[in-house]
Amino acid sequence: MVSVQQWTGREASALRAALRMSMRAFAEHLGVALRTVAKWESRGTETQPRPDTQAILDTALARADSAAQSRFEAVLFPERKSARPADYETWTEDIERAVVCISRQDFPFASILLNRWLGSRAPHQLNDKGLYLYGRSLVLLGDIQRDQGAILGPLSARHSYLTARGMFTELDIPRRVAQIELSLAVVQEMSGQLESSARHYELLAGDERLSPRDRARARLWVGTALSKEGDNEYATGVMVEATRSFEDLGEPEDWSVAHQKLALAHRGAGDLKQALHYIGIARTTGAVDSPMQRVRLDTAYGHILLSDAATRNDGLSVLDQAAQVARQYGLSHQLRSIEDIRKDQQG
Repeated sequence: MVSVQQWTGREASALRAALRMSMRAFAEHLGVALRTVAKWESRGTETQPRPDTQAILDTALARADSAAQSRFEAVLFPERKSARPADYETWTEDIERAVVCISRQDFPFASILLNRWLGSRAPHQLNDKGLYLYGRSLVLLGDIQRDQGAILGPLSARHSYLTARGMFTELDIPRRVAQIELSLAVVQEMSGQLESSARHYELLAGDERLSPRDRARARLWVGTALSKEGDNEYATGVMVEATRSFEDLGEPEDWSVAHQKLALAHRGAGDLKQALHYIGIARTTGAVDSPMQRVRLDTAYGHILLSDAATRNDGLSVLDQAAQVARQYGLSHQLRSIEDIRKDQQG
């Protein structure tokens, strides 16, 4: 619902028109004098109702039916006429379709679905519902940019997430703000800011704005960042704790991913036996419904195999397969990770 920060005669007249009342009926509806309504009509923005009358107008607007509220908004903000409820329904449907496309790594079509709205709407022209959908669309665009490796710069995941965070902060939706902060911590980790991302994850692991599942994910990612820093002993302890949380929460996919992360931490610590044990669990229990999941799992497995001279050729073969899928679906960040692993082994 549109709200009025400061009523003037203009807004009061717009409300009367939206309610389709005569000046006399409107005065009786509000409980004010007819001459007061007449003054609003004649003086417009040059007159402001008294504070107690401002509250009466707020109540009248809040109690108006949805059709009257839409008419009120159309009178005050004619530039918003393109943002009709029917548009919002279609926008919501496109967001849902984009989520499915992103899960399948169909980034081009997902981008089309999102940009048709982001490119045709200016945030300052939208009401709260429109701002919410704009923010959701920006977050999904950020997810696409992140998965394609565009993490920093003006056309990047970080920029999209920051803009969306500002919108959800304005809308006062703490859960969405916290989820975006978790995504921003992922961007920090991907850009090599391992220590700061680990601190960010640790704060979010105890953040009550997030769901128990997201807090467990933050705890797991503390471990991944620390493992990349070489602090494998502490990292594995944190990951084990997160793994137990996923089991308690009944989240099999996250539980499997946690075993994949544990495998890499043990590889970093030089314990290849444990690394193979955990990656074996991840490979037999993890879903590989999407190209991204398949590439991540194969990259981890190939990395571990490369660490042993006896299985080096097998590791290279697995990485080749992962790289082929990454290229096919435009997973630039994953492809760079594979190339970095190969370089490290050659060095």
